[in-house]
Amino acid sequence: MTTDVETTQVGQLEQQIFELTEQLQALRKASPEKEVSNYSFATPNGETTLANLFGDHSRLLMIHNMGQGCRYCTLWADGFNGFLPHLESAMAVTLVSKDAPDTQRRFANSRGWRFNLASHGGGDYIREQTVLENSDNMPGAVVYESKGDKIYRKSSCVFGPGDLYCSMWSLLGLAGLSEADWTPQYSYWRRPETLDDGGANIVE
Repeated sequence: MTTDVETTQVGQLEQQIFELTEQLQALRKASPEKEVSNYSFATPNGETTLANLFGDHSRLLMIHNMGQGCRYCTLWADGFNGFLPHLESAMAVTLVSKDAPDTQRRFANSRGWRFNLASHGGGDYIREQTVLENSDNMPGAVVYESKGDKIYRKSSCVFGPGDLYCSMWSLLGLAGLSEADWTPQYSYWRRPETLDDGGANIVE
């Protein structure tokens, strides 16, 4: 049973985290902008540019996804997909990865993702706009702002197990579990010991 002291300590720590998060947001809001190039991308509908990804918005959230081969990136995108209508009310959102557009579309369809998709193909964009220095395929996100005919990089973050950007970690923490105790999978189906159809040609 949780003691009163432990409950108080948890509450105090949660309040500290809340206050630190507010400080973090204020620092991000005040962070300087850096002008960037109007990069080109491949999409399921042909070539496009960074400027075109803004649509009718002045802000663009670019989600850096490692591609279909990463279970963690898939976990983050599964979560963001649920927030997508809310996010798109505030800014444009694009999920970008190294995968070719047809691969992106097939995988997105299999997950039920509704993101605008673009492929950097491992080119200049991801090398120059990486969220982690010296790593050209690190998962994370960048926010860009469009002002006239110029584009500026405003903020960025790195995704990783236990981070602030996947609610899974906090919910696991409520159960006393951490990222060391659990690894995301593409599917959680478990084969029954006995299959009524005979079990031939099962693909797991």
